[in-house]
Amino acid sequence: MSDNKNENTTSSAYAKYLSLSQNIWWKRLLDVQAPYRYNLRKINPGFTLDIGCGIGRNLHHINGNGVGVDHNKESVEIAKRSGLCAFTPEEFEKSEFNLQERFDSILLCHVAEHMRINEVATLLAKYMPVLKYGGKLILITPQEVGFRSDKTHVEFMDFEKLKHIANENGAMLQKQYSFPFLRFVGKLFKYNEFVFNSNFLNPNW
Repeated sequence: MSDNKNENTTSSAYAKYLSLSQNIWWKRLLDVQAPYRYNLRKINPGFTLDIGCGIGRNLHHINGNGVGVDHNKESVEIAKRSGLCAFTPEEFEKSEFNLQERFDSILLCHVAEHMRINEVATLLAKYMPVLKYGGKLILITPQEVGFRSDKTHVEFMDFEKLKHIANENGAMLQKQYSFPFLRFVGKLFKYNEFVFNSNFLNPNW
């Protein structure tokens, strides 16, 4: 299991855990995020709303071309101090970015597994109006070993469940794949991911 002993993702301890785990010296030296940064940029998300942005890793991957939302106030503050645009959900509602069809993409990366499937669909429904018609809904979740590595994970989200979540919010599959390795590697390698890229084509869902 992960060294993370805190099961509350809104806590100060969880924000510190994210910061420490993402800034370990050898991870920075080896640039272990390079493949994931490349993959996200290859999807070409454009101006992105990163829901559950944490301390802003994926916003950095896209060179800050977006806005982050997270329910952990300290994570949001860490993201802001690194030069990113980030809000708590309450702050985002009052911001100039909370406008219909403001974003090219919505990204939900390593967030869905912290919730039940119906909760994920409900969360996304709140934000779908800010996504442009034809825009991208990008869902990324861990595979088996990654899912078991964190005590805050509550439901395993595979391609079938991600498709259900997207369809519930008017988005249709464009491409899905296992990254960075083939699907079976997810049973052995902690950092293998499900990547589900869909288009928002039914605003009247």
